[in-house]
Formats: sequence, C-alpha cells, structure tokens
Amino acid sequence: MICAVRTALFTVIFFGGSIFHAVIAFIGSFTSPALMHWAVGGWARYQYFCAKWILGIDVRIIGNMTDRPVLYAIKHESMYETIDMPRVFRRPSVVAKRQLFDIPFWGKAALAYGMIPVDRDGGASALRDMLARSKALLADGRPIIIFPEGTRVLHGECPALQSGFAGLYKMMNVPVVPVAVDSGRLMPRNHWLRRPGIITYKVGAEIPAGLPRNEVEARVHAAMNALNN
Repeated sequence: MICAVRTALFTVIFFGGSIFHAVIAFIGSFTSPALMHWAVGGWARYQYFCAKWILGIDVRIIGNMTDRPVLYAIKHESMYETIDMPRVFRRPSVVAKRQLFDIPFWGKAALAYGMIPVDRDGGASALRDMLARSKALLADGRPIIIFPEGTRVLHGECPALQSGFAGLYKMMNVPVVPVAVDSGRLMPRNHWLRRPGIITYKVGAEIPAGLPRNEVEARVHAAMNALNN
C-alpha cells in the first residue's frame, strides 16, 4: 500500500516537473545554450531527487564513469537510466530512436543538446548522418551513450545486442566501456509499481577500439549483464 501511494505521488510530481524542464530546454535551444544545458541536467537531478525522497530509491556506482569521449554501452531496464545520464556525466550525447525526437518541445531541445537520433529504417543516409553527429560530438570531448539492447528489458533478461552497436563501434573507432544496470528490480517495465532500494551501475573494463565484431559483442554483452544474478 505504501509503495502504491509513493508511486502515485512520484508520478504526479515528477511528470509535472518534467513538463517545466522540457519547456525551459525548448526555450533555451533558441535563446541560450547555457539555459538549455541547465534544464537538461536539472531534469536528471530532479528525477534523482524525486526518486530518492518519494520512492526511497538511491543510486550507487561501482567503478568510474568519466566524461572522456568514448562510447558507453549501458544495460537498459527502465526509464531511470536514460534520464539519469546528464546527472552522471557532463553533457553526454545519448543515442536514441528517432521517434522520440517527434515529442513536442523535448524533441527540438534534444537535438540542440546533442542527442543522436537513430533511424533503423532510414538506410545509408540516416547512418551517415548519425555517424557525422557522433564524430562531431566526440571531437567536442563528449561521451557517447548507447543502449545496445534497443529497448527496456526485464531484470535478468539477456537479449542479443542490436546489430547497430557493432557498426557504430567500428565506424567511431573509439574504446567502449560497458555498464551493467539493475534498475529493473525496482522499476520493472511491465509493472507500474515502484519499490524502494538501490539502483547500481557497475562499470566494466574498457574495451579497446578495433576488435572483431564477435569479440567486442561478447565482451560487452557479458559485462552489461554482470548484475543479473
């Protein structure tokens, strides 16, 4: 009963505040990059604050998630980690499906901030555009975040990585750092109820650029699922 009340309260307060941050980020995308970055980072911090003080959910990081311009491959079990990235990193660039950029206010601000749309049906031109944006952002010193499973999975599930991950890794020619996440224990995708506890990010060993596809996929897959048990 307590979890249900907390979840309902979180839903109202967090999503109400999210509208404010989306509108401010949209305005900032036209008027002030500093304002836009404040709004995006503020949204991540706002989620952390609401989750901690309303839901009783905190976060711990095992390992070192730095702001170096490398590719981070992160397990995806809930909405939490996608919003949390600008709190964990300074100005990360997140690869996200193109449909998300159609969301009013948020889509325009996301592009201006430096998020990278991926259009799986867009063919070679969409791939070239994604690669060009990624390389420009890396040159600007920003880490690139990708969720290689492509969608949220239940805690304990270990689906194969999407084929686009290996292509991006090869073309970007940078090291990849895999990160395991267990947010699905507290925020499962198939249930509205949120439970208190600790979400853990476990950072795997850095994997060098230039490895064969089978090897890099196997190493990333194993490290991303290190918290499943």
